Amino acid sequence: MIPVSDFDAQVREAFPELAEIEDDDLRDQVVEAWALGLERGGWQDLEDIPYAWNIHEVTNVEHVRGVTRIAIESAREQREFHGADPDLDVIVAACLLHDVGKCYEYPDFVDDDLLDEPNPTYVSEEIPHSISGYALAHEVGCPLAVQRAIPHFLGEVPTRTLEAELVKSANSASSNAITQASMGITLQEWVEEYSQTS
Repeated sequence: MIPVSDFDAQVREAFPELAEIEDDDLRDQVVEAWALGLERGGWQDLEDIPYAWNIHEVTNVEHVRGVTRIAIESAREQREFHGADPDLDVIVAACLLHDVGKCYEYPDFVDDDLLDEPNPTYVSEEIPHSISGYALAHEVGCPLAVQRAIPHFLGEVPTRTLEAELVKSANSASSNAITQASMGITLQEWVEEYSQTS
């Protein structure tokens, strides 16, 4: 099994958007959450996690980066055009963590040779990745504002912040682009057709 410390470099290399987080502790917490998820999920390489259980042409890393980039630009527009004051550190951290739970949810959907030994205490397709991602963020000590912005399905968090809405809308924008490019359908059509986890 690959030690958690070995995943640190993988995570930092895969997500250059980490540099957008000004708070050093928060940046390290994001990396730690990913490293824990990867180790417990039995992954050998962060780049092997697919975007979706049935879409392997796009990696989860590509999607997470896309969501983060879209949200950063949206936050800048909200600030410059509308005079809002979204917390960029919260947005970037939550975007980078919004799909970390796929480390636990997707081991059953990839070839066994991509995995070492998934930890059955954590790995399960029954827990939605947005909830296990919330749990990982909580475990490593991310601020509550970041934790609240990670669940991105309707109904998971009763009161949504501006930052949470940005994460959710950026996730939808990226996901729609991916399902359209890879399958020729919208995200909603994908959800209706496959009714698995997104």
